[in-house]
Amino acid sequence: MMGSQELYEHLRTGATHVARCWALRRKDGVGFGFTDHDQPLTFDGLTFEANGGLTASNLQQSTGLSVDNTEAMGALSSVAVTEADILAGRFDGALIESWLVNWDDVDVRVLQFSGSLGELQRQGGAFQAELRGLAQVLNQPKGRIYQRPCTAILGDKKCGFDTEIPGYFADLTVGGDMGSVDFTFPGLSEFEDRWFERGRLIVQTGQAAGLEGLIKKDRLVGQNRVISLWQELRAPLQEGDEIKLISGCDKSTGTCRLKFDNFLNYQGFPHIPGEDWLMAYPKSSDPNEGSSLFDGDA
Repeated sequence: MMGSQELYEHLRTGATHVARCWALRRKDGVGFGFTDHDQPLTFDGLTFEANGGLTASNLQQSTGLSVDNTEAMGALSSVAVTEADILAGRFDGALIESWLVNWDDVDVRVLQFSGSLGELQRQGGAFQAELRGLAQVLNQPKGRIYQRPCTAILGDKKCGFDTEIPGYFADLTVGGDMGSVDFTFPGLSEFEDRWFERGRLIVQTGQAAGLEGLIKKDRLVGQNRVISLWQELRAPLQEGDEIKLISGCDKSTGTCRLKFDNFLNYQGFPHIPGEDWLMAYPKSSDPNEGSSLFDGDA
């Protein structure tokens, strides 16, 4: 890509051939390109479709660490941004870039905005999206929480446990159309009751592919296994869809040690004093010899 100086020189001629292009990349890797030019443009391995129905307004940019923001508006279509995908959350947090491009030579362009999608609204066959600049992440609190339960997520880098170990997951094929909160699967009696509770349900194929749900309840009922989610999936499961169940963790030391044999990676502080101890005061009837308050059962 040529530098922005070439584009500025082109703009100073007074007879400009420029268009705006928007690159939208979802977290699942699917990318879209839109332009207000009357012909498609291609660069960075992405084709920017003409008349894509996406426009941006009220761009606010500044120096320093303040957050750049703007809004994008567009039309819902069957080939780009669909209402079903918005409802399923596939565009949540998607990355977006806005370019000013010389349509005679797309190598002459400048990046005007880079950030992510915020709040999405839809109405009357159209959508409106809040765009958040890169500085938005600096507004999020960072740091470690000191608490007794583990702060890691099962399978992440801090936890280090491999959820693909046999016995800690189950691959299933949906036998019929189901709802989006409560699911009944035949078999799976080899797993203990509540084995998947506080785990995850991951949809791998079908209309809901890529969606995940956190498991609220897992019960063995006769020859069936009943799974309930905390929140409904944003797309229904249908016959033939493939899903994966990941075993659950309640963040306690006992579960980490006995169920997963992973206590060396435990990210909580089981011996941290509670609020009652912080407000306690010495009594003559207590053994005040300075010994450890830890009884070894945590």
